[in-house]
Amino acid sequence: MSDADQRLVMLIDDEPAQSRLITAIAARDGWRTIVAKDPDTAIATLGTREGMQLSAILLDQWVPGDDACALIRELKERRPALPILMLTTSASPLLAVEAMRAGASDYLIKPISPDRLMEALRAVTHRESPRDELAPLTEKMSATLDFDAMIGTAPPFRTALAQAAKAARGHAHSLIEGESGTGKEMLMRAMHAASPRAKAPLRIINVGSVPQNSLESTLFGHEPNAFPGAFDRQIGAMQHCDGGTLLLDDVDRIAASVQERLAEALESGIVRPVGAAHGFRVDVRLLSASNGSLGALVKAGKFDAKLAEKLGATRITLPPLRERTGDIPGLTRHFLARIGEQPGLRPLSVSDSALALLAAYDWPGNVRQLQSVLFRAAVYCDGNTLTAESFPQLSEMLGEQDVPESAHLHEGVGVMLYTEDGNLRPLEEIEADVIRLAIGHYRGRMTEVARRLGIGRSTLYRKLSDLGIDNAA
Repeated sequence: MSDADQRLVMLIDDEPAQSRLITAIAARDGWRTIVAKDPDTAIATLGTREGMQLSAILLDQWVPGDDACALIRELKERRPALPILMLTTSASPLLAVEAMRAGASDYLIKPISPDRLMEALRAVTHRESPRDELAPLTEKMSATLDFDAMIGTAPPFRTALAQAAKAARGHAHSLIEGESGTGKEMLMRAMHAASPRAKAPLRIINVGSVPQNSLESTLFGHEPNAFPGAFDRQIGAMQHCDGGTLLLDDVDRIAASVQERLAEALESGIVRPVGAAHGFRVDVRLLSASNGSLGALVKAGKFDAKLAEKLGATRITLPPLRERTGDIPGLTRHFLARIGEQPGLRPLSVSDSALALLAAYDWPGNVRQLQSVLFRAAVYCDGNTLTAESFPQLSEMLGEQDVPESAHLHEGVGVMLYTEDGNLRPLEEIEADVIRLAIGHYRGRMTEVARRLGIGRSTLYRKLSDLGIDNAA
């Protein structure tokens, strides 16, 4: 690939090791990187021949320090169309808000996985479709750890929560399958928090962010001199979590050689570090997440059948957001309430026109993408209410497409009393909608649902059974 064919990114960073790492990661996806070690060099570079060819800027916050936002504003003044991504070790929502208001396109928390960095660069540089404007931002808010935070009344979603709540009380391994952004890691955390092992050791490993040649050592540990560069003994995650829980995200990306070793360890209960002559007996519960079906990967010969069976003693499937559009109003209000609690932001309401627009989109990034889009809209909102105009990318992408408000909103905002031909709906259907609405509004807290509806808890459960409504209580 010639230089003319490569996209060019400028990295503003004064750490040689990180510069080499980011340069190598970017090169895998066809990027060429030029490094500026200080703000003055970066600004001067914009005026050079290479600077005019830049497609993006990566800015390490620690280079300009407290003046990071000032540097972003200056860079944007000189090159308004050039996207800027800030790299930082801080998870402060206030810094995220300030960086975005200064002109940053995204805000990435270090250490950042290669996939996340590439995803962010693609999102801010591929502008052919306004859909790219809706690519997920890095989460700016810490995840809550209980089932009450899992908002939704759609039957497939409530069924998944019911399975998870039941599985959480046991000790068997569990597998959660679903598209990226559906909330798999959040559900795993909620299961751990509700489990008998809640106070025992916990380790979370995102398989996709761990180099494959390091994953075996990460899981099982290694002895000194087990391989080049192994100078000290390392305790593996499975031994560290003895008596506790290990969360494996992107478990479908485990290399074949490690799959076989992990299946053997789960079968025998013995973990043998790399280079060790003997192993250690451990009691570890695995909660795993996969973006795709492990069963399909097994059939395709791409995943170990024994490991898939061990991991999926309980198998839970989270539906994509496009299959639960009735939950979008409740999710939107929940996220706006949480966003309003962040430093630098305030509580916002949302109009029916905005909810109709949100419900009309197919959300390929699912719940995580909805949260990110709401976060971005809240950052730039000057009023007290988000309207359809707060989401220009959505409006542009949907174009002239008809967005009927009542068709999308009655499931999550109110209850429809009439059918399309003007006649009243059956009382049983209206009652079922009221109960679903209450379950979603009170986040599945069935005692509160019963109290607010003015009925006993036993009566509520009888109605749930009679009306065929799933719940996770």
